[in-house]
Order: sequence, then structure tokens, then C-alpha cells
Amino acid sequence: MSLLDLAAVRAVVAQDSGLASVSVVRADGTPHTSLVNAGVLDHPLTGQPVVGYVTYGPVKLRNLRARPATSILWRAGWRWAAVDGDCELLGPADGDLDAEELRLLLRAVFTACGGTHDDWPAYDRAMRDERRVAVLVSPRRVYGNA
Repeated sequence: MSLLDLAAVRAVVAQDSGLASVSVVRADGTPHTSLVNAGVLDHPLTGQPVVGYVTYGPVKLRNLRARPATSILWRAGWRWAAVDGDCELLGPADGDLDAEELRLLLRAVFTACGGTHDDWPAYDRAMRDERRVAVLVSPRRVYGNA
């Protein structure tokens, strides 16, 4: 896999609905890892390919605002792909998107992970009510054996 081969990442994402572990850095410098659905999409402002997932946890968001370094790892069987980079937060309290742009971005992240929805208005309401935030990681390093 070449240094920034996101096609390989997309291939692994498609095999398990983008199920991935994401690691961020806590205030004490230790890693915090959680499970998310993440996929590859184009950044809504720059058009550059990024990795995205959605979150709303206040602790994770506080950590990401202070220390944006992020690592994401997907696996499907013995195939895996990872992306390291710095994240950008786009949500109700972060970034330069209006409410409509954020609504569309949250949908784009969801579909980049392979998600589909039978009731998009209900999805939009839940994302708005839970104050969900899109986390977009600009790849600095892409690696794996996919």
C-alpha cells in the first residue's frame, strides 16, 4: 500500500460497514480507543479526501479539540488498513458549516461507511438533537496490508 492509498482503505471499509477503532490522546498523554464507523469522503470545504466519523461525547470532543492527533484502524479478516493524521471537528459548536451543510455532511459520513437509512428525516433529527459532530481526519500516513 502506498503512503496515501485511500483506495485500499475504501476496500476494507466496504467489507464491514466501516467498523473501526479510533485512538485519540487524553490530557495525560495516554491513548483512548473506541469503536466507530468511519469511511472515506471528500472534505465539504476543500474537496480533499479525508476519513470521517461522527461522535458526540464531550470527553472525546474535548480531547480532540486540545490534541487533534488521531489514528483509525479498520480490519476485515486478516486484511487491515490504518490512517494517522490530525482531525478537524465540524458540528454545532465547531467549524464553518451552517445547519444545512452540517446535516448533509453527517449524511455523507454515514453513507461513506456504507450506511443506508429508511427515514432520513428521523436520522437528521437524531443527529441534530444529539448535537453530533463530524470528525474529519486529514491523512498524514496510510498503511496496512489491504
